[in-house]
Amino acid sequence: MRAFPPRLPDQPIFYPVTSEAYAVKIARDWNVPASGAGFVTRFAIDKAYLDAYPIQDAGGRDHQEYWIPAEDLPAFNAAIIGLIEVVVSFP
Repeated sequence: MRAFPPRLPDQPIFYPVTSEAYAVKIARDWNVPASGAGFVTRFAIDKAYLDAYPIQDAGGRDHQEYWIPAEDLPAFNAAIIGLIEVVVSFP
């Protein structure tokens, strides 16, 4: 996979997180109960692009994420280097 899909109308923000542990928690504890599955992805992104977005604290040092407006997702995807890989999945 080379890009994240567009956000749905009720998803105005894309929230890439800064640690795999936090991503696992979201996928396992939130996404599985809500939708029946959860996935953790890993990807590289151009640091110069990402520097335009401050890291947000979403509940402590272990819960940090970026808040990318849905309208910025095409530029975010263009800044991804290489492929997006699924590293953990919860069926």
